[in-house]
Amino acid sequence: MDRNVRRLLNRVSVVFATIATASLFHLFHHSSRSCFSSSVAYSHLTLSRYPFPKSSCDAFSRRVSAPETRFAKLRLSRSYLRRVHSLSGSVFDHIRSLHLLSNSSHVLCVSAGAGHAVDALQNSGVTDVTGVDLIDYPPLVKRADPHNLPFFDDVFDLGFSDGLAGALYPIRFVSELERTVRRGGAVVLVVARKVAKVEEVAGLFKRLNLLEVRSVNLDGSKMNLIIMKNNGTKSS
Repeated sequence: MDRNVRRLLNRVSVVFATIATASLFHLFHHSSRSCFSSSVAYSHLTLSRYPFPKSSCDAFSRRVSAPETRFAKLRLSRSYLRRVHSLSGSVFDHIRSLHLLSNSSHVLCVSAGAGHAVDALQNSGVTDVTGVDLIDYPPLVKRADPHNLPFFDDVFDLGFSDGLAGALYPIRFVSELERTVRRGGAVVLVVARKVAKVEEVAGLFKRLNLLEVRSVNLDGSKMNLIIMKNNGTKSS
């Protein structure tokens, strides 16, 4: 009896395996023909126009652009250019008026995103700008951990970031920023008013003193521009 049951189970297993193999072959053959026939109709699609494919065939038929090409298109978009213009007018022009920024300044942009601040600084004439973030956006932003910056102490004239709100460890984030800024230099932060109070942000710094707080309109959003200066010692 047991032998007959085992034979029956083996036969059933063979039948199901055969059916499964035939089904997979049918699906593969059908999908291949469909994708091949539709690739001509959809050959004009690109990732920039249709970022989310509706099917595997749709994704199969699309030309994949190189990262440099996609980033170049991003930097020509209205939203990107509007952000760059806003940073130039609301932030960096004012920092220049305080004599904290010049064309010869060595500037570090932390959590630089797609490179808006780097672009704004370079467009204004600053030639030595370093942008870093967890994800690189060549050629403006290189990959580096904002909580563990790969730079020596006291090497930058100005440190800038509008990404403090997204930092996993704000204290470590600020500590690394002020570590890399020389005596006489400054750290400039752009923080949304609703995210944190100015006193709380300034209290994160151990060596830098609060120089100025200024309300700015950055790309339609009301922000606080917090300027901390490295005077060598922290005032009590």
